[in-house]
Amino acid sequence: METIYALSTAHGKAGVAVVRVSGPNAHLACERLCGDIPERRQATLRILHDVEGHRLDQALVLVFSEKSSFTGESTVEFQLHGSIAVVSAVLQALGRIEGLRPAEPGEFTRRALENGCLDLAQVEGLADLIDAETEAQRQQALRLFSGALGEKCEAWRTSLIRAVALLEATIDFADEDVPVDVTPEVTDLVDSVIYELDREIAGISAAERVRSGFEVAIVGAPNVGKSTLLNTLAGREAAITSEFAGTTRDVIEVRMDLDGLPVTFLDTAGLRETDDVVESMGIARARDRAARADLRVYLVDGPSQPDFEMRDGDIVIRAKADLLDTGEQGISGTTGVGIPELIAKIRATLESRVSGVGLATRERHRHAMIRGVEALEQATRILPRGEGLAEIASEELRVAIRALDSLVGRIGVEHILDEIFASFCLGK
Repeated sequence: METIYALSTAHGKAGVAVVRVSGPNAHLACERLCGDIPERRQATLRILHDVEGHRLDQALVLVFSEKSSFTGESTVEFQLHGSIAVVSAVLQALGRIEGLRPAEPGEFTRRALENGCLDLAQVEGLADLIDAETEAQRQQALRLFSGALGEKCEAWRTSLIRAVALLEATIDFADEDVPVDVTPEVTDLVDSVIYELDREIAGISAAERVRSGFEVAIVGAPNVGKSTLLNTLAGREAAITSEFAGTTRDVIEVRMDLDGLPVTFLDTAGLRETDDVVESMGIARARDRAARADLRVYLVDGPSQPDFEMRDGDIVIRAKADLLDTGEQGISGTTGVGIPELIAKIRATLESRVSGVGLATRERHRHAMIRGVEALEQATRILPRGEGLAEIASEELRVAIRALDSLVGRIGVEHILDEIFASFCLGK
């Protein structure tokens, strides 16, 4: 492999910038810039020089040997002073060393995958961890990056390989008396894996919402206080408010960290009958987005009922509580009355939906697991029909094993690697 290098921290001025070099010539590059190779896996202060001997910077240098680095290759990291000029000078000096080239997006992580330091699920977890904005996203990404899904896959794979071995024994000794009927043990092994896969599949939808964010639509009649509520939740003037009905024509989105959960609040056009063509389009769009949202908060002004099909968990609440003198509970975006209680209710509702989140987080995971379950269910239908079909049942188990192998990147994932790594920055 070629030796690659890149800035691994964000571009721009900073206190410290890290430049990473990985590949067979990484230690040579270190020697060229430092004059020697510092002791491995210890931070050592060195003066860096370019090939002409001009001083570049004073840096902390970390040297890793093969199989002891993130990529599994010989690696060097230079912790520089984080000015744009220093980073540029060091990158130029590395580029002038024979055998080195700039890294492509995600290439360090791709090498970690190819060298067996990470499985594909861990790579996806790392991507999610880099993109995490809330505590729930961080925790979920960290579980995936830790290799927990790969460990589960390995346990499932071990059970299925055991089941295949038992069936193969009946095939190999088909002309002889097999002392033990293996069908009960094979069935137990397969049923156990199906049960665990079904549990993971059931939790993927909620896990996807944690990763991408929930949507909460604020709906109601015109001028009921939807935009005022959105502005209060956002802590800024995200939506225009006015005493005139029909001010909001399009869906306004505000993304927030709701006590650790990623939530996008949607301010929608007021629901009413109108002859205004543009407002009608806004109302149609509001109904569509609200229907697709994870949760709806319907604001009512008086005893009127929601002009919208509500679902389990949706919230109907009295608006403009600051104008009430009846003691009726409600909210006010103007004074903040009832806002903490509303936020707590929204969070509790969303938290109840993520309580069953497992380790799988992506649609790709779902498809791989569903393929595995379908093959295993086919095997369970074949098993009771006798030893004569053991070979077919064994092949169905192999299909399931291959589906699980694709889950962690052992086979059949080459076509999605470019898409995954394209989302990474150069330094990863």
